[in-house]
Amino acid sequence: MAERGVSNERRKELEQIDPFQENLLKILAYVKDNRKQFFLILGGIVLVIVLFSGIMFSFKKSEKIASDLVATAVITYAKANDPVKGFLAVTADFKTIFAEYSNTSAGRMAKVKFAKICFDAGEYDRAFELYKEALEMFEDEAGMKNFLLASLGHVSQARKDVDTATSYFLEIETGASDLLKDEARFALAGIYEASNDKVSSLAMYEKIVNGHENSIYRNIAESKIKDVQ
Repeated sequence: MAERGVSNERRKELEQIDPFQENLLKILAYVKDNRKQFFLILGGIVLVIVLFSGIMFSFKKSEKIASDLVATAVITYAKANDPVKGFLAVTADFKTIFAEYSNTSAGRMAKVKFAKICFDAGEYDRAFELYKEALEMFEDEAGMKNFLLASLGHVSQARKDVDTATSYFLEIETGASDLLKDEARFALAGIYEASNDKVSSLAMYEKIVNGHENSIYRNIAESKIKDVQ
């Protein structure tokens, strides 16, 4: 009798549907009753996946092409072994990169590379515009931002625009990032010294000595401070 009692209880347990099975049956019933809508949704999901995969493939392909074009242009420039000849040899190549691959990482970095090529060739106005465009692209990257601000400062000096150069170097000098801050302070010290503002010049040299132990400008700054004393 005991065995049959246990057997009956067990039979009742087996006849009951667990929550997972119950939910699965509900889902299957819903799919059956809404088959058209289900397949439309499923088709939409598949389409999105296919489109996304296609976009990613296209983006990676464009990135590789842009990277190869930039590398080829840099090699061509180096082979010229002359800043002006190199500039003339690769200008068309970089124009193509900017026109067709400006949205790629390689295309954005190409602006920085070509800006330096322009600067070395004495094309200061073009270098200035390229560095400004690059600054807008890398505004949120602190390290890159300081590099571009310093580049704009040096280009502005080459263009004899001292006030603009000062503003770019001051943005680095007063900014949160320490990257190239010693270079900015050294440039500012030189600008102040040239304008006969010895107090401001000395202050910048002192900041280099006190705040940049390993700076390549430290020895010069120390020498400048000694000359004043």
